[in-house]
Amino acid sequence: MDIKFNKNEDHNKLLISDLNRKLNQVKLGGGQKRIDKHKAKGKMTARERIDYLVDDPKKAIEIGAFAGEGMYEEHGGCPSGGVVIKIAHISRKQCIVVANDATVKAGAWFPITGKKNLRAQEIAMENNIPIIYLVDSAGVYLPMQDEIFPDKEHFGRIFRNNAVMSSMGITQIAAVMGSCVAGGAYLPIMSDEALIVDKTGSIFLAGSYLVKAAIGESIDNETLGGATTHCEISGVTDYKAKDDQDALDTIKNIVDKIGDFDKAGFNRKEAKKPAQNPERIFGILPKSRQDQYDTMEIIDCLVDDSTFEEYKAGYGQTILTGYARIDGWAVGIVANQRKLVKTKKGEMQFGGVIYSDSADKATRFIANCNQKKIPLVFLQDVTGFMVGSKSEHGGIIKDGAKMVNAVSNSVVPKFTVVMGNSYGAGNYAMCGKAYDPRLIVAWPSAELAVMSGNSAAKVLLQIETASLKKKGEKITPEVEKELYDRIKARYDEQISPYYAAARLWTDAVINPMDTRKWISMGIEAANHKPIEKPFNMGVLQV
Repeated sequence: MDIKFNKNEDHNKLLISDLNRKLNQVKLGGGQKRIDKHKAKGKMTARERIDYLVDDPKKAIEIGAFAGEGMYEEHGGCPSGGVVIKIAHISRKQCIVVANDATVKAGAWFPITGKKNLRAQEIAMENNIPIIYLVDSAGVYLPMQDEIFPDKEHFGRIFRNNAVMSSMGITQIAAVMGSCVAGGAYLPIMSDEALIVDKTGSIFLAGSYLVKAAIGESIDNETLGGATTHCEISGVTDYKAKDDQDALDTIKNIVDKIGDFDKAGFNRKEAKKPAQNPERIFGILPKSRQDQYDTMEIIDCLVDDSTFEEYKAGYGQTILTGYARIDGWAVGIVANQRKLVKTKKGEMQFGGVIYSDSADKATRFIANCNQKKIPLVFLQDVTGFMVGSKSEHGGIIKDGAKMVNAVSNSVVPKFTVVMGNSYGAGNYAMCGKAYDPRLIVAWPSAELAVMSGNSAAKVLLQIETASLKKKGEKITPEVEKELYDRIKARYDEQISPYYAAARLWTDAVINPMDTRKWISMGIEAANHKPIEKPFNMGVLQV
């Protein structure tokens, strides 16, 4: 091991420690006092409910743990968006579980809560997997109702999706384990089957105070919309549970009876561990986002038996393409090569930059994977496309457009891992969030932005200094440095993987050691839905 490897390892393991610290904080939801108050009512927390429900909590993956991070501080914050979402197995069947966290503003819906719930439904619809709702919510967060109530991607879209999923034959089960009020009352009732917990669960369009104000009727909430009312009088719910565990046991029994599904038929063999120790990733991945490294060494740490069948190895070398297996699943890998490479013509190409030949190679490989029905895995560490007269005259825009076209029209499931840089159009070509990856995750080393913090700060500094000079202000070197530092600090905050995860531009920030689990769970989910249309790139300038 060389000194550089050791320094990289120390740096990256510190990033993992920071990730774990942040996750532990997020798992407290609204804080220990609110957790204690919640449990005093005889209720389990959202995370306890999910852990009890699933077969093996350690094998679950969590979507959007950092949703809302650093947002809504003026409203007291919204850890995890006030909802916990995991993909896991229940009674040996893969499902997605959505649990309101009532310790966060009584489970009220912030704008990010709506976005996160819609992401869960999107995953269920893309993959035809059952979705379980564990409802405990006060409904829309009224101080922000204008940002969550009326638009297409807001609160009401949830119920529209309930109806669409029902028509698609996707199983939906809802357990009302706390409040379920106003418009939110439609979610469990638009599910296939609904359960309600006695004494703690309630469903009504308007609570007792509003009923009194609206029509003058005096009635308590339990009589108005409790478990006995809805299981024995209104017929709104299908099962009455004595407590949280009883409700969750009932869900397990229902899921256990679900029939088999039509499969997409993705190839899987017995899984093998990588021949290379996966923890070597920490020493390979450089501390500086500008430093070069050999991405092939990263791939060797991720794929089964460290076996990678490289496609067009000597051509377009700033993108690596090839076939491998991850946890037994056959995959096609498209990865940015981060080391400086020398072409057969004797020209040097910068690692992490997409050139015309690498874009052409990636396009062909993506088409091949679609023809062979092989899921695609994109490993991002990209600074963008090559610029300059030589590239422009060589048609870099056309070749880049071909690659974007192939990614956009791919019909096999795509999975994206942001290992390092994810800048500009490189993010798009390497299947960023806008290109519908089934799952997209980032390592703590990731940076997502139009350009690097250093480059952006220099551009923004030029604009700001020009503006100040027009106003007659004198820009001394000291003032210029202060401006630069302030601009860069602001930009660096925005390129953080946690900033992206807070806004659900990625599904999670993960430990690189969990990458294989995420991809395997993603392909298993995708295998529930057969490919419905052929691969077609449309009009393409070849």
